Amino acid sequence: MSNAPLCFILMPFGIKPDGVGGTIDFDAVYAQIIEVAVRDAGLEPVRADQEQVGGIIHKPMFERLILCDVAVADLTTANANVFYELGVRHAIRPFTTVPIFAEGQRLPFDITLLRCLPYRLDGGRPKDAVGDSAKLAQYLRAALQATHAAIVDSPVYQLVPDLRRPEIDHLRTDVFRDRARYAEDLRERLSKARTMAKEAANVRGNEERKAALMREALVAVDTVRDEVLLRPGGAEAGVLVDLLLTYRALGTKDGCRRMISLVEVMPEELKRTILVQEQYGFALNRSGRGDDAERALRALIAAHGPSSETCGLLGRVRKDRWDAARKAGDEVLAAGLLEQAIATYLQGFEADWRDAYPGINAVTLMEIAGDERRHALVPVVRFAVERKLACGEGDYWDQATLLELAVLGQDEPRARRTLMKALALQREPWEAGTTANNLRLIREARSARGVLVGWADAIEGELVKRAG
Repeated sequence: MSNAPLCFILMPFGIKPDGVGGTIDFDAVYAQIIEVAVRDAGLEPVRADQEQVGGIIHKPMFERLILCDVAVADLTTANANVFYELGVRHAIRPFTTVPIFAEGQRLPFDITLLRCLPYRLDGGRPKDAVGDSAKLAQYLRAALQATHAAIVDSPVYQLVPDLRRPEIDHLRTDVFRDRARYAEDLRERLSKARTMAKEAANVRGNEERKAALMREALVAVDTVRDEVLLRPGGAEAGVLVDLLLTYRALGTKDGCRRMISLVEVMPEELKRTILVQEQYGFALNRSGRGDDAERALRALIAAHGPSSETCGLLGRVRKDRWDAARKAGDEVLAAGLLEQAIATYLQGFEADWRDAYPGINAVTLMEIAGDERRHALVPVVRFAVERKLACGEGDYWDQATLLELAVLGQDEPRARRTLMKALALQREPWEAGTTANNLRLIREARSARGVLVGWADAIEGELVKRAG
């Protein structure tokens, strides 16, 4: 990062519903309008991606809100997180906050007092990115000048003119700048490591090259980890979570073992969060420690109640146990574990039917068990994923769900079309491996019943190739 003043970006990210039946691509708004404008104004953008963890580990977010020289707040869709962050910013900073919104969106009454800059959309994407970014850059330059001219833009300080602004010493702001730039550098390095892992998964016919790329990626992540853990004062929670998920993205047992070690040295308040505990259970299971994974995930459910994600992970633990018992020839134990896995996935889907992941796994295992309940569940799972896709492009798992439904329904044309869409959205090698494993289970169960489907075998093979 440069030594330019920092600009904090408060906004939703990804593709979100616009509230009137369409969607907005906020990543495109950021890349084409906001980031361009911020850099043109001589500022350095700092994104406020939604934290996936809670509690006092939001401290870095508050530091950014308070200490960044300028802030841009996109109020489109009236996102609750953005409005909360805007309130904090207005309470602390009398000036240098620039609110923007998508033209045509209705703003809440309390915000109509603000001078908000509109930008234009067409089909949920920027309509005139060049023109709108130029206008925003002009506003940002004016905001920087306002600091010196004492032009107040916070309604708090406008309505209470005698309110004193909190004094923040220069030492604190200088330390924050160093830490913010350091964190952004670490995230960039972790992103490059994930790219290397994906490149390794796509290597064909050169196992030496594949192995070398994976070793290079692992060393790169280990280097970041060592820097983070040895840095005085520790690391931001966001960096530690990014590090954890990067190890997961490598898709290897070495990566999972490092996930476990990292969780065990995290600060206690971060270690106890739902996200970290879920990833801990995932890593324990992938490392062959199914009993420990089950204990961790069951404790999480006992403390916070069932959720689609936690039950989905616990269902995977129990599905792996069933698969192991089946391969070992223990039919009695396998039958019990299969019923247990189905019940766990169902519990997750019932906790939030909008998340199709536990639903499709329940359907797949019901197909294997010959459970007639699957006929009633399939339409619900399909509806859940199609409604999500109607609000945007979706991700790999949405297309993978439709792929499994097509295979279960023996719909070859739809399966092939969906396979192409899924592979285009694949982010990490292990994702394709998970889907290939589900298709393998379906194939083996059908084969035992004398049903052979060659085209489905070919689709499974394509996924295996991309699983690294």
